[in-house]
Amino acid sequence: MTAFGKLIRTTAFRLTLVYLFLFALFAASLLGYFAWNTRRLINEQITATVNAETGELVDIYTRRGLRILVPTIENRALRPGANLYLVTTPEGKAIRGNVDALSPGVMASIGWSETAYRRLDEQDTAHHRALVRVTELTNGFRLLVGRDLEERRRIFGIVAKAAQWSLLVVIVLGIGGGIFVARRVLRRIDAMTGTTRRIMAGDLSGRLPVGRSGDELDRLAENLNAMLERIEALMMGLKEVSDNIAHDLKTPLTRMRNRAEEALARSGSEAEYRAALERTIDESDGLIRTFNALLMIARAESGQARGNMDDFDAADVAKGIHELYEPLAEDDGMTLRVNAETARLHGNRELISQALANLVENAIKYGKPSPVVQPLDPSAAARTREILIEARREGDRVLLSVIDHGPGIPEGDRKHAVERFVRLEASRTLPGSGLGLSLASAVATLHGGELQLGDSHPGLTATLVIPALSAAADRLAAQTPDVPQKVA
Repeated sequence: MTAFGKLIRTTAFRLTLVYLFLFALFAASLLGYFAWNTRRLINEQITATVNAETGELVDIYTRRGLRILVPTIENRALRPGANLYLVTTPEGKAIRGNVDALSPGVMASIGWSETAYRRLDEQDTAHHRALVRVTELTNGFRLLVGRDLEERRRIFGIVAKAAQWSLLVVIVLGIGGGIFVARRVLRRIDAMTGTTRRIMAGDLSGRLPVGRSGDELDRLAENLNAMLERIEALMMGLKEVSDNIAHDLKTPLTRMRNRAEEALARSGSEAEYRAALERTIDESDGLIRTFNALLMIARAESGQARGNMDDFDAADVAKGIHELYEPLAEDDGMTLRVNAETARLHGNRELISQALANLVENAIKYGKPSPVVQPLDPSAAARTREILIEARREGDRVLLSVIDHGPGIPEGDRKHAVERFVRLEASRTLPGSGLGLSLASAVATLHGGELQLGDSHPGLTATLVIPALSAAADRLAAQTPDVPQKVA
């Protein structure tokens, strides 16, 4: 398609043509109304003038007769101007006046009429138009008084010519403006199209150009760029997840295969086969837990779990997690305490419980104090092996915290620690998948909150910050409704 063809097919150009037609129609109607009123005004002025002069001449005839009327008309006919006068006998023969010829039947019709005429003093045979009034005098004489319409014709011609030029200017400016606007819009659309083609080709770093006018195209470009940034982040996250799965799950799968192969090659008794199968089952359970955690994170990040939300008390969740994990903490030499006050919120209770459980598991696993800095005081040593679960309301937020006194996480690593499969150097010797903090962060984000990692001097304070019940309804109502997704 040619550039001109693309130009005239644009919506901006077509809208310009529509508005041009409407404006031209309005202008023509306005000029037509002006011309019609001008014609009417001139006719009224002519009518008033002719009526006044006719009244004077009839009065002269009535008072002084035809003998005075004839020289009066003769004198007035000699004056320069556009007035017409004619007196005729009852038989229609002209007595005095400045009219040589009229349209047939004019003098026979009493009253107003528009007629063609020729003056006595004209040498050519041109005919003009006039508005005349014929009055019947006593004894059958007739009086014609009128005025030439040349002035009306000239004014009407001026208006008509102005209308033609106005419409021509409107059309030229309208089409020119339409081409200018269409070309400007088309350039921006072509730039957007080029960017989208690069994006479809795989370059997710492309962004739509945004101008400085702040018009609807700029707002559209800004929203699309925000969407592209979100898509790019999701794609990068998907790539990282794929790479992490390929890297972190390859080791346990390889270990499972090697153990099974070793059992087939070396085991000879039923007990050895059973032991090999039990180790294989343990490895499989670990893999299943990892995949379940990944699916739960995906559900939380995609918003699919938002439909199972209800009102509940965060204190009940904290107490339930404390009751569940207290024996596990004691077996590991830790003390698990809970400090929970009423703090109602709106959310998915199962996911929040799972997120808090992950934080407690991490505290039990990694929150043991370093043996190098063990305090000499037994009571102080006991405090360092204490893990505290807190649930409280602070303003319009509910805080679910897990506080330990272990080595903690350096401030520079905290942002990195919530990513999937990330395990810091201090925790690589312990079993785990590196998904606990990722799940907790995804759950907090699902509920319009966040996961905050702080310092407990020493140790780590991991806090789920979630809007309270009064603020959660407004926060969740403002979010875009989720599109149902299917997990293969």
